[in-house]
Amino acid sequence: MDLALVTGGSRGIGRATALLLAQAGYRVAINYRQRADEAAAVVAEIEAQGGSAFAVQADIAEEAQVLRMFTEIDNQGALRVLVNNAGILSTQCRVEDLDAERIQRVFATNVTGTFICCREAVKRMGTHHGGKGGAIVNVSSAASRLGAPGEYVDYAASKGAMDSLTKGLSLEVAAQGIRVNSVRPGLIYTEMHADGGEPGRVDRLASSLPMGRGGQADEIAQAIVWLASDAASYVTGTFIDAAGGR
Repeated sequence: MDLALVTGGSRGIGRATALLLAQAGYRVAINYRQRADEAAAVVAEIEAQGGSAFAVQADIAEEAQVLRMFTEIDNQGALRVLVNNAGILSTQCRVEDLDAERIQRVFATNVTGTFICCREAVKRMGTHHGGKGGAIVNVSSAASRLGAPGEYVDYAASKGAMDSLTKGLSLEVAAQGIRVNSVRPGLIYTEMHADGGEPGRVDRLASSLPMGRGGQADEIAQAIVWLASDAASYVTGTFIDAAGGR
């Protein structure tokens, strides 16, 4: 059975994506950093629906943990899909109040960790390595275009770096049977806003969106799974802005 890895798969967009990938017939690896119970609950939900899944712990900000995670995955099946969904942000603040430790922490996960996951996936998927090809989908953010002023400029910059990775890597590996694309969500109802100190952020800003509402995790998952599917077989280096028109 082909295998799909979803980083940060225990909640929010990652959870919704894992459920859809399982429905599409993949054995799904649910990566988590700390939320073991929530990851186990996603696995149980997939299995209750007749799918196949397992949880694998790793902090993708730590290269050694990423390598261990991929070794565990190698024992479970052939990796064909990687969804780089894991990401962090910190409490809302202005650039003048940022410190180096915070910036480095955000970039370690959102940029370096994503690069390392992509590197390991290419080694397994690429036809030049004896693989059968595959798809990588990076979960970026509309913040990469908008800058998130007064709130998360560091997070926005990290997602801008992810966008550059998406484009550059897609061109590097197109001839090796690997497609690399990105979804850039906007204001989505997930727990991440609480991490930034404002659980009700989507409700506060929803009326400013052209569509007049925030998005749901499943709406983003649908775009991710489409990009990973054969229906998008001629699509690479592309960005889907799923941000309600923003």
